[in-house]
Amino acid sequence: MNALDISTVRPYLIRALYEWCTDNGYTPHLVVSVDASVRVPREYVKDGEIVLNIGPDATGALRLGNEDIEFKARFSGVVRDIRIPVGRVLAIFARENGQGMGFPVVEADEEFAEGSEDQPPRPDGPVVQLVTPTVTDDGEGAEPPPSRPRRPAGHGHPCGASSRRWAL
Repeated sequence: MNALDISTVRPYLIRALYEWCTDNGYTPHLVVSVDASVRVPREYVKDGEIVLNIGPDATGALRLGNEDIEFKARFSGVVRDIRIPVGRVLAIFARENGQGMGFPVVEADEEFAEGSEDQPPRPDGPVVQLVTPTVTDDGEGAEPPPSRPRRPAGHGHPCGASSRRWAL
């Protein structure tokens, strides 16, 4: 089995966090980066993103697939078909407490092309950077470890909670 045969972990994490939310009585929400591949009501998109309630009471025919998330939802009383490629999900979180997980967006031009050996596959899940501090001869650290990457301003939790709970 090579790297091309391994499926992405992102849909499995989304399903696990969805199940955790519903098992604990929380309302799962998705933050989605909207582009042409995302089928959502455009009038609800703000700054290129949309936050969607995907709880059992808010959706019908929910399918959390490996490639796409699909469901039916009402917007202003009108039932709409929603389709989200898994790579466009920025985060899944519980509305009540903001706990969840953030993801980097997978752009179409960043996807690893099958048969291309010049570039390694890019990670599609949370990026973890391990830092080992170096010590100088005088026993002091040469440099502090780099800070965690932060999401740009304006990408906070829709309920007002800190975005650090689900941001990378």
